[in-house]
Amino acid sequence: EVQLVESGGGLVQPGGSLRLSCAASGFTFSSSAMSWVRQAPGKGLEWVSSIYSYNSNTYYADSVKGRFTISRDNATNTVYLQMNNLKPEDTAIYYCNLNMYWGQGTQVTVSS
Repeated sequence: EVQLVESGGGLVQPGGSLRLSCAASGFTFSSSAMSWVRQAPGKGLEWVSSIYSYNSNTYYADSVKGRFTISRDNATNTVYLQMNNLKPEDTAIYYCNLNMYWGQGTQVTVSS
């Protein structure tokens, strides 16, 4: 059974940082591309970032490029999202995603 468990969300002031984690199990993590997707209040899903398995290439939405960094640890089956210089518009529930599988999400709130 595929399981994705996010953690690391919270309340942070504008300009602050958070690191999200997604612990994965139930599939071959090292050969799977992983993504982060977010949903702001009252809005649809927005793709944030992806990391591929075979070359660890990373991709980012324009809205987060230069501020967020995705990474993975194949030894612990974990994918991370380092978020720096957070803005109020980054407020959302952040989901870890593998194809049709989703975690439960972790809330990130950026507010002074």
